[in-house]
Amino acid sequence: MKNYNMTGIAFWFVFLASFFLIHSGVIGQADNTGFVSIDCGLPDNSSDKDVSSTLTSTLTYISDAQFIDTGMNHNISEDYIMPTLSPQYLNVRSFETGVRNCYTIKSLVVGLKYLVRATFMYGNYDRLNKEVVFDLHIGVNYWKTINISDPGKTTIAEVIFVCPVDYIQVCLVNTGLGIPFISSLDLRPIKNSLYPAANSSQSLGLVRRLNAGPTDTTIIRYPDDPYDRMWEPWSNLPYWNETDTTSYIQTLPNDLFEAPSAVLQTAVIPVNSSEIQFFWDVDPTDKFISYVANLHFSELIQTDQKREFTITINNVPWYKNSFSPKYLYQDTIYALRPIDGFQQYKVTLAATVDSTLPPILNAVELFILLPVSAVTTDNGDGEVNFYLQHNLIFIFADQNY
Repeated sequence: MKNYNMTGIAFWFVFLASFFLIHSGVIGQADNTGFVSIDCGLPDNSSDKDVSSTLTSTLTYISDAQFIDTGMNHNISEDYIMPTLSPQYLNVRSFETGVRNCYTIKSLVVGLKYLVRATFMYGNYDRLNKEVVFDLHIGVNYWKTINISDPGKTTIAEVIFVCPVDYIQVCLVNTGLGIPFISSLDLRPIKNSLYPAANSSQSLGLVRRLNAGPTDTTIIRYPDDPYDRMWEPWSNLPYWNETDTTSYIQTLPNDLFEAPSAVLQTAVIPVNSSEIQFFWDVDPTDKFISYVANLHFSELIQTDQKREFTITINNVPWYKNSFSPKYLYQDTIYALRPIDGFQQYKVTLAATVDSTLPPILNAVELFILLPVSAVTTDNGDGEVNFYLQHNLIFIFADQNY
C-alpha cells in the first residue's frame, strides 16, 4: 500500500458526557419493553413525551412521585427554555435536606443486567446561578461525581450493572459542594449475554458511546437500539471522510454487544493517511481509572480491494493479529481485562503494508470499571482476553495493561 504522511485524529474523551441539549425519552414502567422512565420533578399523576428533533424516537416519561418521598420540585428558569428542549428538562427535583436521598425502583429481576441513566440540567432552577458538585451512588456503591458548571448544558451519567436484589436504589449524595438535583432517571433491562465485563463484582460506567460518520446530529437510540443506548454522532472532523450504506448490517445470535444497524451503517476513514487515531485522558478527579473499550466495525463497501489494519493502544498491540472487517457484518474488538496504568491513551488503527484501503471505524464504546462492594472479585492474572466476534475465535494478547 502507498505510504502516506501520518495525519492523526485527536479526539479527547471526557469521562461524563456533558453536552448541550441532549434530550432523552423513555417508556413507562408498564410498557412491555421493561423500561422504567422517570421525569424527576414532574407532578404526581403526570406524564410527558419527548419532542426533541435530535432523537430518533418519541417516548413517554412518568412522574417520580412513586419512586421517592423526599426533595422538592422546581421549574428551571425561563432563560433556558427553548422550543427544542425536551419536557423532562423543564423541571428538576432537588434535595435541600439529608446527606443521602435515594430513588427506589422495585420489581426487578435478580441477576439481570440493567442500564441506568441519570440526566441533569441545572437551568438555574434556584436562581442562584452557582456551580454544583455531588456524588451518585448505585446502592452503597460509588457511581460518579456530578459537576455542574454551565446552567444550560445537560450532563448524562450511565452505568451497566448486574442487579443483586429485586430492586435498585439510585442515590444522590451531598458532599458539601451544593444541593444535589436530578432531571430524569432511566432504567433499561439488557440481555445477560451482553457486555461480559459487567458482572457481580464490577459495573461499567459509560465514558462515551460514539457513532462514527453520520451526516447529521441525530442521537441514535430506541427504537433503532432496542436497549435505548444513546449513540452520539462523531463526525465532521478535518481528518476524516464519512462513508455510509443503506444496507442492513447483520449481527449473529451470539453477538455480545448488538450495536444497532443504524449505527454500523455509517463509518469514517482517514483523509490522506493510512491511520486513524483517537485519544482520551484520565480524569484526575475520577476515583477509578481502569477502562474497557469496544471497537465496532463493518465493511460498507463491496470491493475486491483489501482493507486490513492493526490496532494498538499506546503503541502496544491491542489486537494481536491484523484485522479485516467483514462486508455488512458486525465485528467487535473488545477486552474483558482492564486497560490501565497510563495518564493518556492513544488508540491507533494502522493499515498493513498489504492493505490497499485505509482503516475504517464505525463506532466506539468506552467504559470505566466500577467495583461492586461486598462481592468477591474474579481471580486470576495473565493475558488480556480479546475476541473477534464474527467467528468467536479467542485471541490472546501478550501484554497486560
